Amino acid sequence: MRRFFLPIAAVLAVLAAGYATWAGVSWWGASTNDSAAFAREREEVLRVGQVGIANFTTLDYKKVDDDLNRWVDSATGELRTEIENGRAERKKQIEDAKTVTVSRVLDAAVTELDSRAGKARLIAVVETTVTPEGGQPVKKVNRYQTALTRTDAGWKLNALGPVAAGGA
Repeated sequence: MRRFFLPIAAVLAVLAAGYATWAGVSWWGASTNDSAAFAREREEVLRVGQVGIANFTTLDYKKVDDDLNRWVDSATGELRTEIENGRAERKKQIEDAKTVTVSRVLDAAVTELDSRAGKARLIAVVETTVTPEGGQPVKKVNRYQTALTRTDAGWKLNALGPVAAGGA
């Protein structure tokens, strides 16, 4: 009886080893192919876009410099230049308004991604709570679209604007 099971066990061991090798090679190939890299880049664009939009829609008049520094860190290109050139005026407007805005991205999607060119677009639905000094908080929900550019430091926002109701 033992002679019968030994060859079967050997065949099963060879088949198991072959399957393990095939599965390992397939997994490695899938994790290194272009579609997996594109998916990882898309996830990074989504993450950076959401954080960037939240950064730009969250402000506290008591710590304007920190908030504006966060804007600059999240931006590149014309958007960054606009922030840097208008910083003093923007700071005064925020301090005079005496409001605190706290935003969170409810949902977002990458609408375009050209990884070769290092360009992407994202849309997002953002809930913002605006609290004026001594006043009651008011919640607003807005939609934003942003353009992102890949830089040496990673993806950064290079444009940000509201999406009009009924538009995309």
